[in-house]
Amino acid sequence: MNFTSKYLTEIGWLEIKGNESEIHSVLFYDEEPFTTEFQPEVAIKLIAQLDDYFKKGEWNFDVKLNPKGTEFQKIVWNELQKIPYGKTISYLDLARNLGDEKVIRAAASANGKNPISILIPCHRVIGKDGSLTGYAGGIRRKKFLLELEKGIHSPTLF
Repeated sequence: MNFTSKYLTEIGWLEIKGNESEIHSVLFYDEEPFTTEFQPEVAIKLIAQLDDYFKKGEWNFDVKLNPKGTEFQKIVWNELQKIPYGKTISYLDLARNLGDEKVIRAAASANGKNPISILIPCHRVIGKDGSLTGYAGGIRRKKFLLELEKGIHSPTLF
């Protein structure tokens, strides 16, 4: 059975979709999302983990992810999950990690189509010059997430 849940952050709403055992999408919205009555354990667990992330700056996500996409997109999204918490890489580094600098545009496109924000940390990919280029959730959200992970933005204490 599928579900839709929501989570309010300092930078907008997160809409969470999945089924009884896995998460399919986590996307930012400005408006409060619709939710289903059915809220499985995986949704409740993810919301607790999002609390730890946004309120304590802790990275302890362990829910099962199942993003929908092409095989290449899934390869890119798996590579994104290897970027350490608090670190960034360039789009060129991402392409190199995939084994071919020539796939930089395709990798950047796949990065931009990531359906699971935060947990598949596409926000950690930046321009070669250090610029905060592109983020489906908006540059202000990307900046916030990177600062949170680097300890620059203090999580809410109370």
